[in-house]
Amino acid sequence: MKKWIVGIAGLLLAATLAGCGNSTVASMKGAKITKDDYYEELKSSSAGQSTLRSMIVLKALQQQYGDKVSSKKVTAQYNKVKKQYGSSFSSALQQNGLTTKTFKEQIQTSLLSAVALKDLKKPTQKQIDAQWKKYQPKITVQHILVAKKSTADDIAKNLAANNTDANFKALAKKYSTDTATSSNAGKLPAFDNTDTSLDSTFKKAAFKLTKKGQFTTTPIKTSYGYHVIRAVKVNPKGKEADHKAELTKQLYTSWESDTTVMTSVIKKVLKKANVTIKDSDLKNVLSVYLDSSASSTTSTTPSASK
Repeated sequence: MKKWIVGIAGLLLAATLAGCGNSTVASMKGAKITKDDYYEELKSSSAGQSTLRSMIVLKALQQQYGDKVSSKKVTAQYNKVKKQYGSSFSSALQQNGLTTKTFKEQIQTSLLSAVALKDLKKPTQKQIDAQWKKYQPKITVQHILVAKKSTADDIAKNLAANNTDANFKALAKKYSTDTATSSNAGKLPAFDNTDTSLDSTFKKAAFKLTKKGQFTTTPIKTSYGYHVIRAVKVNPKGKEADHKAELTKQLYTSWESDTTVMTSVIKKVLKKANVTIKDSDLKNVLSVYLDSSASSTTSTTPSASK
């Protein structure tokens, strides 16, 4: 959920300002709040400025890449998150100040930003080479987690004498404190170098296993305890040239989570959009994306290149 719940704070509030004139937003005995009153208050707040900034970014992205992200794709991502949260989805939206509409707008912004990234930033061979050095093909392992090193040592000795699938399964069921996997022979979902859910020490040890059935004879210590890890399926790394598409995909995935990279991308989108800020009080609303010289004026100029 957090991947999508970023950036568009208070977007629902902006809808209240739609329309023209200075009609009354709220009234009470002897007083009223007009749209102008509300606007003046909103634009001076960080939430109001964030709302405007997010609206500008989304509009610019829609103009330049709108045909690349369909409403069906946005809805599909929305439904995916909704399914993950189940019955708690509505409360999760409320806790984050979101509605169905604003959440879908955030999803659309994220998807359009990813399209813009691929259009405006191309991996260099040097970057692909660097990614290759970190690359590890998907591996499937099983593990047994225990609290004491002595117990893990005994398990490793047991496996050394009888390294079979059946024996590992029995040992996992008897000793492993990982209740999520102990009844399934300690098997974990396949993972590669891009995995962020597993302990780095655990992954490093797992990637050293080069063939099916090989296991860590020395217990691997993590913050969870001591692990004995055994390879279930190992894929050869192969040659860099054979994995260029996968390496490129990994780079884009990492860049999507890199604030510096994505800020640079949005900056290019905004410059191409040639945004003009009509209210001088909001002239610096895009300064998070544009340099001081650009944000100090009321208009940005198109970028000379992508």
